[in-house]
Amino acid sequence: MSRIVAIDYGRKRTGIAVSDPMQLIAGGLTTVATHELLDFLAGYVQKEPVERVIVGLPKQLNNEASENMQRVEMFVRSLKKRLPDLPVEYVDERFTSVLAHRAMLEGGLKKKARQNKALVDEISATIILQTYLENKRL
Repeated sequence: MSRIVAIDYGRKRTGIAVSDPMQLIAGGLTTVATHELLDFLAGYVQKEPVERVIVGLPKQLNNEASENMQRVEMFVRSLKKRLPDLPVEYVDERFTSVLAHRAMLEGGLKKKARQNKALVDEISATIILQTYLENKRL
């Protein structure tokens, strides 16, 4: 099987997570500068078989699109142009940053490490992907 890539898209930085080849477990891959994201993904899919990309859907608590939604949609359009054979799906990303901070706290990370926004983005992408993988199994 091939991997699934998940993206926690941000204005400056984007967290990236990938599944194992059996698509059972999500793991953080890296955080990249958003302006380098398309090149990074294009390079990654050349090295690893990727089945699809999961993108965090930024919504507010009232279920309306957040201010980041336009940037996410522009990115997805660019991604589909660059990698047209790669399916893209959305997963609700509400509370992923809160869950990422909680996971860091429960994991025993020191305060300085918990303030690392790049790590928060990577963990958020991992949570988005794990949510997708678990829902896929239902």
